[in-house]
Parts: sequence; C-alpha cells; structure tokens
Amino acid sequence: MSELVKFSVNGEDIEAAKGSLLIDSLLDRDIHIPHFCYHQALGKDGNCRMCMVEIEGQKRPQIACDTPVKEGMVVRTQGENIEKVRRDILELELINHPIDCPTCDQAGECKLQDYYMESGFYEARVDVNQKVTAKKRVELGSNVMLDQERCVLCTRCVRFCSDITGTNELGVISRADHSVIGTFPGRPLNNPYAMNVVDLCPVGALTSQDFRFKQRVWFLESFDAICNGCSRACNIRVDHRKEKYKDDQIFRFKPRVNREVNGWFMCDEGRLSYKKEAENRFYTPKIGGEEVIFSNTLTNTYKLLIDEKSTLFLLDPNMSYEEMTNVKNFAKAVNANVSGFAPQYIDETFGDDYLRKSDKCANRASYKELEISEDENEFKKYLDEASLVVVFGNTYFDDKLELLEGKTVVSLFSHETNTISKSDIAIPVASFYEKSGTYINFEGIKQKVISKMNRDNPMETITSILENIQSMIGKGTI
Repeated sequence: MSELVKFSVNGEDIEAAKGSLLIDSLLDRDIHIPHFCYHQALGKDGNCRMCMVEIEGQKRPQIACDTPVKEGMVVRTQGENIEKVRRDILELELINHPIDCPTCDQAGECKLQDYYMESGFYEARVDVNQKVTAKKRVELGSNVMLDQERCVLCTRCVRFCSDITGTNELGVISRADHSVIGTFPGRPLNNPYAMNVVDLCPVGALTSQDFRFKQRVWFLESFDAICNGCSRACNIRVDHRKEKYKDDQIFRFKPRVNREVNGWFMCDEGRLSYKKEAENRFYTPKIGGEEVIFSNTLTNTYKLLIDEKSTLFLLDPNMSYEEMTNVKNFAKAVNANVSGFAPQYIDETFGDDYLRKSDKCANRASYKELEISEDENEFKKYLDEASLVVVFGNTYFDDKLELLEGKTVVSLFSHETNTISKSDIAIPVASFYEKSGTYINFEGIKQKVISKMNRDNPMETITSILENIQSMIGKGTI
C-alpha cells in the first residue's frame, strides 16, 4: 500500500498517496479547480495552465496537474492573487473565441462558459479589430463534428487517439494563434471509441452529429444505468426528456465513471444503441395475431400453463437477476423446464482488448449464479418434449421459426421480433431501460440500476406479469 502524506488545501487537512498528483486529490474530493487539458484518464499535459494554485514556500503559482503532493505542503486554490492569475489566463483564451453560446450544443455543460461566468468577464478589455478565424462544421468522421474556432487546444482528443485507442487520427496543425485540431490527410476519425472525444472536449469544439440541435441540455433529465450492448456492462448516464404531449424519450447515452468496469469511456456502438429503444416498440398484446386487451393475454396464458403437459421457459441473458430468479421460481410452480440457451449474442468480430466483449448481452453471468443451464443438448431435449414454449425476450427463434412448428408459443418482448409473428400469445413488456434490476458483468461485478423513465402508460415488467398469473394459479406470491 502506498505511503500516505498529510497536507492542507484551503485550511482543510487531506491525506493522499505520496507522489500522487495534487489535482487528483482536489478532483476526487470535489474541490473546485478550473482545468482544461488535464483528465484523469489521460494524465498530465500542462498546456492550459488553468489549474494554478498557491503553495506556501513557492515563489510563483504552480499547476496542480504537475505537482506531486508532499508531507506538510500548504495549498490554496482560492484567494485574490491566484484567482487573478487564472483570470488572466482565461482572458487570453477568450480573445479569439467566437460568441457562439446561443447556438452551441455545449452550452449548459461547457467549462469555458462556466469559468467565464465565475470570472465575470462581461466587457472585453482587448480591442481586436479582426479575430483569428478557423474552419467551422468540419466533419471528422464517426459522428464527430469539429468547430476549430471554439477549440482551446487542450489536446485531450489528440491524446485520447494516441494514448487510449492508439489510432492517432488527430493532431495539432499550424503554429501560435493559428494552431487548430485536425485529422491527418487521408485519415478520418474512425475507431470504435471515437465519439468519446466529444465527452472529453471541455468546450463546444467537438460535438456529436447525432445529438446536434436535438435538445438543450438543461431540458434533459438523467438517471444512471448500464449499457446492455455487451457483457462489459459499461456504466452510463441516460439523458431523457418528456416533452408536452409526447412520451418520454431517450436522447443520448453518455459514459459514467466507474474505474472497475469501464473507466471513463464506452464504445460508439453502445453509445448509439439508445436509438433502438424507440424503434419497433411492441405495445399492444396479441392473441392469434389479433390485438386484444392486456388482461386477456394473462387469462389465456394461465389456461395454457394449466392445460399443457410439457412446458419450456426460454430465458434471455439481458433479463435482470431478479427477473431470472422470479422466472425460475415460477417454473417450479408450474413444473416447467428452464433454459438460458442464447448463442446468437456471441459475436467474435465485436470484441477487442479494451472495453468491447464478444458476448453482446448484459447479464449472462447471472446464469451461473442462479444455476440456469445454457447447454445446447439440454435445450434441444426440452424443446423436443415441449408442447408449450414461453419465450422471455430471447431472440433465438427469430431466424429459426421452423423449430416452433406444432408448438403453442407465448412470447414476452419489448420490441417487435419475428418470434411474435409465430406466437399464439404475445405480451408486451418493459424494455431494458424502463425497468430496475441487478446485472452481473463478465468479471462478476454486480450493478444495481434504477430506471426513472416517465412513461404515460408504463409497460408491465416480466416480474409483475408472473405475479399476476401466479395469483390466478393460486400457488401464492412469488
């Protein structure tokens, strides 16, 4: 274990690992320290100079991003002198900066805007007859748009592409106040994690083409969730809004820091997967292909479970731990066989040595903990014997509908699938981001998520449906 040293910041005593960076101690404790170039995933660079602090015994201010902590050091992040230094640095950043705030997508979550408001630069002291201009609306690739005029040259994006992805598409071009960020000739921004540069950009220089001009950030509400794109189960923030006369809608996913799971980032495919939430939603229950009221589906499912001699429950590895537990308990009550067979989610071309995993589902690890078999031979045996197949969100049959010939099928899905067309009873259920639950990633890390979607007509969860049918059967509450 690292040796700890004691020092003070603004009169408050702090402990940190000897030799660790001062700025990390400040950020980890939510002590306000303006900064542009430093990021905890990218390390120090020291080019913006905004994180200046006063340290007793030092003749001049020091940058916190390149200052190791020492025993007994006395640090001040506040005070007239140090705040004037940072104001002077910020003023230089603002000389050529365009007045784009009213039309900038970053407005409301822009660090330059925040620091400007703190500093109170309401009148320009520098008379610039002609500002230095640069290109606007430059498409870099991978859904990323660049406005060179807004850039503060923190180089976070450059360092991400060199140090994290190793793809090196971005660089600093030209010199002095004509320096801009750009791609190298014939090298568009094109890697599976490229859109992380939008999150890294502290100003509005890099924006998402997918999100541009869709919403103002101050209208959005957020809740924490995990991505269901693969078994990494990256921590994300779901930004959504319920507009007047409209249903609640998700507008973007952004990575949320979890150093044990995904660090600070997520892949582009997971980031853009929010679009699937609104596409092909399944809302109206069906019996024999005809739309019916919800209660009828429950009554008819109850009758099938009582009458059929052999039943197979096919689970999906994107179900929550709680749902799997409830289905397994319910299966015991109705003497049904249970399988978690779902090979269709394995994609060996998707995984890499960074965040993406080849298993493109969020909770397969729960199978092992709950002793749910996904053995192929056992699944085939159960399927051959079954006269009734109940499919809980598993898309395995979508391109194998012939396997369901001669069987009675009940399916529970949140989105339209081919399996629904083959189902005698089809019941709509809440989607992944509309329900709360626990998920276990490929490393065995359990994560609890609580959905805060605000639907006008909330969809039933698998658990609530099972409870309703269980009450009909009269075997008690699950």
